[in-house]
Amino acid sequence: MITAFVLIDVQVDAVPEVAQAIADLPGVTEVWSVTGRYDLIVKVRVTRNEDLADVVTGGIDKVPGIRDSETIIAFRAYSEDVLDAGFAIGVED
Repeated sequence: MITAFVLIDVQVDAVPEVAQAIADLPGVTEVWSVTGRYDLIVKVRVTRNEDLADVVTGGIDKVPGIRDSETIIAFRAYSEDVLDAGFAIGVED
């Protein structure tokens, strides 16, 4: 399984709509609104590199409101629990 993260710069007034449109795409498993240089981080999981190209260039990059994106392919996950805990900072159980 190939995992990639797509960092997306979005027009300020379009973040919720862009996030929802991306979340509805096949291959997209998570969409996070974040602070910093990018507005959204998208986790994509696919079986082949060709599928990744379809999701990113054929799907995500076609969503209106996106100004720029950068795709990062993951080599390995050391601990999904640790990664999930990092994104859960400030979330109450």
